[in-house]
Amino acid sequence: MMKYWKMLMLGLVAVSATACNTVEGFGRDVEEAGDEIEETANEVKN
Repeated sequence: MMKYWKMLMLGLVAVSATACNTVEGFGRDVEEAGDEIEETANEVKN
């Protein structure tokens, strides 16, 4: 039974670490898209 819990915890840690990196990458993508939109808006404005 203890082996089951160790494997479960290891799996949860692995999934959590992966999800963290995925969310961080998504945040960077959204930020870059926002920067591009802002640059385009400034070009149209001027």
